[in-house]
Amino acid sequence: MDTPYRVLVAHNRYQHKGGEDSVCEAEIALLRQRGHEVRLYERDNAEIDKASPLTVARDSVWSRRTVADINALTLKFRPDIIHVHNTFPLISPSLYAAAAALRIPVVQTLHNFRLSCLQAMFLRDGVVCEDCLGRVPWRGVVRACYRGSRSQSAVLATTLVAHRLRGTYRRDVTRYIALNEFCRRKFIEAGLPADRVVIKPNFVDVPDAPRTPGAGGLYVGRLSPEKGIRTLAQALTLLSGRARLDVVGTGPEQAVLEGQSAVHLIGWAGPDEVLARMRAAAWLVMPSIWYENFPRTLVEAFAVGLPVIASKIGALAELVEHKVTGLLFEPGSVQSLADAIGWAEEHPEDMRIMGSNARAAYVSKYSAPENYRRLIEIYEGAAYDRLTRHG
Repeated sequence: MDTPYRVLVAHNRYQHKGGEDSVCEAEIALLRQRGHEVRLYERDNAEIDKASPLTVARDSVWSRRTVADINALTLKFRPDIIHVHNTFPLISPSLYAAAAALRIPVVQTLHNFRLSCLQAMFLRDGVVCEDCLGRVPWRGVVRACYRGSRSQSAVLATTLVAHRLRGTYRRDVTRYIALNEFCRRKFIEAGLPADRVVIKPNFVDVPDAPRTPGAGGLYVGRLSPEKGIRTLAQALTLLSGRARLDVVGTGPEQAVLEGQSAVHLIGWAGPDEVLARMRAAAWLVMPSIWYENFPRTLVEAFAVGLPVIASKIGALAELVEHKVTGLLFEPGSVQSLADAIGWAEEHPEDMRIMGSNARAAYVSKYSAPENYRRLIEIYEGAAYDRLTRHG
């Protein structure tokens, strides 16, 4: 394109900053660095504490404030594209309808499975669950899948069903961005139109720098059940001290790792420290038992040339190429993970080669220039589609 896009980014921020917030911020910076004018429409879930449950429930289904805000912002800013990252719960899907009425193309990045799973992760009681995929999510209400609350689960289910019936998701969103092919297939199974779901992975902008891998591995992330922390702890026990692991992160499963001589619990660390530790580690481990969409930690590891030992589940099985950019093991299997870590410790030169391959994969697929090229390609397709459909 010859003229930079004017992009209105919409994002409902979580109460605790997570990967989606970071991706949103990174893409805004990417666009601004390349001459695009970007305006951010943002709501923060901290507002929920000041509102009544009835107001939050009503606005989750349809927010009149969002419609008014988008109309006013559009009149003033005149965006070419509205790029949405998260609408739940305060912005609501009413944003899509407002944009469609104004004939502005909408691009929605799908960071999780919220459109087809109330819990957003296809995980229940530590096991993958797809019971609501492509169906009315009444099971999620009965099981109180959202925050252990039937009433809150019912509000979310009502939002999904109401907008499916209205045709919001099929009619008012011009392009959906899935982060990989595995996720794209799941979204299509859930009912999204296949011709509108495209792939663009997450990215990080990390310059090349010398890497001095030492011994031992690294875990970076929340210490929570879906991350497979118990499997990791038991695998390390099985290895009887043959592998050392630095753990960056906190969470409810921290106690599972405490007391293990091979584990060094670091707690929270900032981005620069995380990258420094990645450059010094021999491998990164990702023992997740759920369908990770596209963990930012993985692309950071690839960026610094760190091979990844990951569960062979969901998108991880697609993102990590076995014995090329890392190792894959059977999800939830203590023995399989122990075998993978043991192999990595016994073959440091092979792991270094995999690290070089990981860096090459980052440059060709997950770097800022490649991400920008793909993002603009998606914007152009969305703009053309909206123009041809509405004139």
